[in-house]
Amino acid sequence: MLRTEYGINTTEEWIVKRTGIEERRYSAPGVATSDLAVPAAEDAIRRAGITKKDIDMILFATLSPDSAFPGSGVYLQQKLGLCDGDDATFVPAMDIRNQCSGFLYSLATATSMVKSGAMKNVLVVGAETQSGAIDLSDRGRTVATLFGDGAGAVVVSATEEDRGVRGWYLGADGRHADALRAQVWDSRERPFIPLGEDGWGRVSPDHMYPKMDGKLVFRNAVERMIGVLMKACFDQNITRDDIDLFVFHQANMRINQYIADQIGAPEEKVLHNIQRYGNTTAATIPILLAEAELSGKLQRGMKVAMVAFGSGFTWGGAIVDW
Repeated sequence: MLRTEYGINTTEEWIVKRTGIEERRYSAPGVATSDLAVPAAEDAIRRAGITKKDIDMILFATLSPDSAFPGSGVYLQQKLGLCDGDDATFVPAMDIRNQCSGFLYSLATATSMVKSGAMKNVLVVGAETQSGAIDLSDRGRTVATLFGDGAGAVVVSATEEDRGVRGWYLGADGRHADALRAQVWDSRERPFIPLGEDGWGRVSPDHMYPKMDGKLVFRNAVERMIGVLMKACFDQNITRDDIDLFVFHQANMRINQYIADQIGAPEEKVLHNIQRYGNTTAATIPILLAEAELSGKLQRGMKVAMVAFGSGFTWGGAIVDW
């Protein structure tokens, strides 16, 4: 489709060889990021065995919010019906803007909220509608092949059982903040988007669409994801062999295969779905978890290692007893 419909000078062989991506999904025009999040959130709430009104807080991870402000969390709150009726809950809603590692930053925040006793049930959503901000032309070839739209969600709840998020580990390196970036506007300028003579804002393609230093991202992704995984295992006093499933952020199949090879993770323990969806950024890990549970690959009692790396550079890891 990228070649036949949009005229991008590429081939399926070129894309699959370098990224592992065979398909990607784009939402229809008129569909907002919070719209995609609704069915994912409702499914997560149902699987958690609670009702919408049991949710104490919403954490919404995204790089593609419905609008510049407010955040998408409040739109999701309203669409879930939490503002309706005499029993409206008006729970707090927070957007977390850490791109590909946004879900793990949100998971860490939710875990801390629950462990502190401040919250009992926190809805964590990762959702993206990136298709509208992708340069679907030959000029944007290196990035356009990567990203898709999607949403996934989990509920983090207090429990008396011996299970849950054992530990979370986050990091960032702002030295490379511009290596993977979509600028769009510059708040240093007045006005922050240049105006033409007709008074309309003008955003140049160089600012409007994402830019990426692929080699630098690949090198740092491998180093940071392996590093945070080793830190998590050391801190939890476990080994690679104690982990039942490895859930890596789905940015590039080659990155994940290289990491799995470097740490000696058996192929059957490493989950992939990038071939079907592309990189859905904050949504990749919760979508993977949902599919794995539905298929039976993820079962109660399994020890799961989650790892992500993204723009910023930011990264994160978590060890969870499912």
